[in-house]
Amino acid sequence: MLPLPGRPHTLRSPADDPHVGYWKFYRAVAHAQLARWLPRHSSVILDVSGGVSRSAEQAAAAGHHVLEVVARPSGPAAHQRVVADPFALDFLVDGGMDAVIAEDGVLSRSLATEQTVHEIARVLRPGGRVLLCVDSLTLGLAVLAEQNLWPHLSDVTQAEVVLVPWPDGTITRCFWSDQLREFLADAGLEVEWIRPRTVVSPSTAEHVLTKDPDALNRLVRTELQTPYDTRVEDESVGIHLLASAIKTF
Repeated sequence: MLPLPGRPHTLRSPADDPHVGYWKFYRAVAHAQLARWLPRHSSVILDVSGGVSRSAEQAAAAGHHVLEVVARPSGPAAHQRVVADPFALDFLVDGGMDAVIAEDGVLSRSLATEQTVHEIARVLRPGGRVLLCVDSLTLGLAVLAEQNLWPHLSDVTQAEVVLVPWPDGTITRCFWSDQLREFLADAGLEVEWIRPRTVVSPSTAEHVLTKDPDALNRLVRTELQTPYDTRVEDESVGIHLLASAIKTF
C-alpha cells in the first residue's frame, strides 16, 4: 500500500501516520536532493513551492539570494518573500532568475500546469534551471482506488489530463514522465533528468528504520546513489516525480 500524503499537499504527516518513518526518510531525501541540485555559486533563485517544504530556507542558508512567492502572509524569514499568486508571475521581469524551485507538488495544484511552466521559463535566464516535483499518476490511481472511484480509474489511460479529487475536496493533477517531459519541452526547457522522488520502497524504509533508527543517513545515501537517468521506465515505485530542466535559449 502506498503511503498517501495528507492534504493540503505537504511533506509532513500526522503523528499517528503508520508511515512516520518513511516520511522522515522522504524529507531527508528531499533535503539532500535539493542540496545536490542547487547552483555551486551564489545565484538569484525564485521559489514558488508554497513554504511547506522549507526549500527556500535551505537555498538561502546555502548562500543564494532567494525570492519566495507565497499565497498568504507567513512568519519572518531570512530571505525575501512576496505575497502573490505563485502561478501568475507577471510581476517578474523576463530572464531575471538563475534558478526556480517548484517543490512539494506545487505544479500539481496548478491545474493549468503548462501555463505556469511557460511563466517559469520566461523568468529564467538562458542557461537557468528549474527543479520541480509533481504528483505521479501512480499516486493518483491510488487515491482514486481508496475512494472506490472505479469509473474514473477506467478512464485514466485515455485521458490527456488527469485531475484527481481528494477526500477533502481538493483536486490535483497527476503525470506520467512522458507528459512531464512534453510540457517542459513545449515551454523551451530541456529535461536533464526525471525520476521518482524515492526508489526505496516505503516498506523497506519502515523496516530498516524500525530495526535501526540510526540508519537514516545510510538509507539517504543509498537513494542518492541511484542513477539519475534521463528516461524513467518505471514510476510504480514513486508517488512523486522529480525533474530538473534547463532553459536552452
